[in-house]
Amino acid sequence: MIYTSLTRKMLKAMGIEDEKIDQIIEAHSETVDALKERSADFEKNAQELEKAKKELTEAKAALEASGKDPYKVKYEAVKEEFEKFKTEQQAAAAHSSKLNAYRTLLKKAGVSENRIESVLKVSDIDGIEIDDKGEAKDSEKLIEGIKTEWADFIATPQIKGASTSTPPANQNIDFDALSDDEYYKLIQKKG
Repeated sequence: MIYTSLTRKMLKAMGIEDEKIDQIIEAHSETVDALKERSADFEKNAQELEKAKKELTEAKAALEASGKDPYKVKYEAVKEEFEKFKTEQQAAAAHSSKLNAYRTLLKKAGVSENRIESVLKVSDIDGIEIDDKGEAKDSEKLIEGIKTEWADFIATPQIKGASTSTPPANQNIDFDALSDDEYYKLIQKKG
């Protein structure tokens, strides 16, 4: 391959004006500089690739010398990762089950609906044991503990009678003395 360099002399011989020659040389210089940078990057990457190939060859040789199959090692690593994932998922499912069971106990104990989530955030959910039905073991004992510990959040219904300061007006109406029109007007007002 023959490389020729782009020079002012060559461009002048082609009959190009001096101003255009400067623009061409500048653009050509930028292109050459960029190509030099890419070439340096390629060389650096080639060196790193050679280094990685050498490390891989050494690692394979070490594995073979130890008598371990590289695929078996990889299989064991993936299996261990899967077991860890499986354990985490089981723990999350158990926590969710305990959370739902405790939420049910809070409702049975009478804790206000507005306060249940707050109580759940500060309660030891993981300390609860769940039976085969998905309910909390010793639920009666737990409900009594909830009633004691969270008494401030348990709503107690209060029955309030009519206010005696403004008793209903006593209307002694003699319905027998009313005409039919008066009776119907009175019924329409009350009704």
